[in-house]
Amino acid sequence: MTLAIFDLDNTLLAGDSDHAWGEFLVEEGIVDAEAYRKANDRFYEEYLNGELDILNYLGFALQPLAIHSMDELLVLRGKFMEKKVRPMLQQKARKLLDSHRERGHTLMIITATNQFVTGPIADALGIEHLIATDPEMVNGRYTGEVAGTPSFQEGKVTRLNDWLAATGENLNGAWFYSDSHNDLPLLERVDNPVAVDPDPKLEAFARDKGWDIMTLRD
Repeated sequence: MTLAIFDLDNTLLAGDSDHAWGEFLVEEGIVDAEAYRKANDRFYEEYLNGELDILNYLGFALQPLAIHSMDELLVLRGKFMEKKVRPMLQQKARKLLDSHRERGHTLMIITATNQFVTGPIADALGIEHLIATDPEMVNGRYTGEVAGTPSFQEGKVTRLNDWLAATGENLNGAWFYSDSHNDLPLLERVDNPVAVDPDPKLEAFARDKGWDIMTLRD
């Protein structure tokens, strides 16, 4: 099979679901507004600059999951999907996904954003295969820790290689679409790398390499 792999935030989505989840928690009064927003914005800026310490960030981002029951979290997530995610869905992204389906390709999202946030987004896009950062769970509750390797930067390659080994698949003819220079380790591994609404660093790199550059913004 041929894999068509997609980054999620600022690629398939017209926005960043991880940052938006933090904003949502602030707006709902779940976290201390001033302190949480300040930290959320700082981590996002570090991500954009390629300076993010992923484990430090996850210690921050996963903590709200640990202080609520799963029932409470599911209610919050449902509201988040309607309030924040639905407006980020893009018609051009859906058309791109359909074009790969019509060619018989297997679709996958690979994202650094955690599985709790991104699971229903993948479902909404009709994408069966999702590699996301996994929050640790013990006895039906999240611990606030990360389980395994975060799917960020080189970690995306590691997690994808684990999936390939488990399924017996390969990257022959594979596509990968991303907006971020943080995804260069995986972009350089596939036969068909595509820069989607790229950040300045990725755009410069893509132009130098002669990669396709496209927009999905409606």
